[in-house]
Amino acid sequence: SARDHVVDLRSKLATLAGERGLKIASVGTHPLSHWRDQLITEGERYAQILKDMQSLARANLIFGLHVHVGIPNRDTAIHVMNQARYFLPHIYALSVNSPFWVGQDTGLKGYRLKVFERFPRTGIPDAFESLSEYEDYCKLLVKTGCIDNPKKIWWDIRLHPVFDTLEVRVCDAQSRVDDTLAIAALIQAIISKLFKLFRRNTTFRLYRRRLLDENRWRATRYGIDGKLIDFGHETEVDTRSLLNELLEFVATEVNELGSQREMAHIERIMREGTGADRQLATFARTNDMKAVVDQIVAETYEGLAVSA
Repeated sequence: SARDHVVDLRSKLATLAGERGLKIASVGTHPLSHWRDQLITEGERYAQILKDMQSLARANLIFGLHVHVGIPNRDTAIHVMNQARYFLPHIYALSVNSPFWVGQDTGLKGYRLKVFERFPRTGIPDAFESLSEYEDYCKLLVKTGCIDNPKKIWWDIRLHPVFDTLEVRVCDAQSRVDDTLAIAALIQAIISKLFKLFRRNTTFRLYRRRLLDENRWRATRYGIDGKLIDFGHETEVDTRSLLNELLEFVATEVNELGSQREMAHIERIMREGTGADRQLATFARTNDMKAVVDQIVAETYEGLAVSA
């Protein structure tokens, strides 16, 4: 199962770290670590990114949860991507786990996205009328020397250039295994629902990226504690209320996919708070950033075959 896979990978990584006197921590941004102190992974790809992006690459000390959902037909996938753009802020609000940056409280629940926005070709993509329009866009970027391959398109959601998947890249890395699986299952259910609706010729109005960016900012700033805009009704609505509507929207898929346990955990996140909320609560209680790091480590090791 996906759960076994995640637990197994984390356990192996934690064991390797332990052999070197280290511990692992899964989080959107490290509360204390400074990017200037970090080594950059060796390899041609990272060397090229560093050459292209310079200080932007050096400062990119962030960690995301990327979720792939298989859609074998790329023509269909581009239309599902268009539709899924609307829900990216909702998903991010649930996943915010990066309130601290180089020892400072940023005042944002999800600072990671703001760090990554410094790169080109990030954020919510425009809608594409067809696969050919998207492919023409990619070809133009390659032809004009903007990129050497479509892997350097780093949107919040993208048609993966190698795998037959839609890749949702907006989420912060999650500390708890349960949070990771719940958010992945929600994304799977959303994509599955939109795929089936498209096959039935049922689609929603596509909103401009600049409008969706307003909700993306609200999710970044407030997580699940703010309001998002319901563009259909042109009104602000509590984020938790819209998330409840989203859970109702995907309920049939959840039953079919067997992810009821994960959706129950989404409801727990809505009740008890996000990873960012837990980090902020620990810091408010202790006024000690190291205590926040300890909490992240403890959550990362929950349910593993290795103790923290």
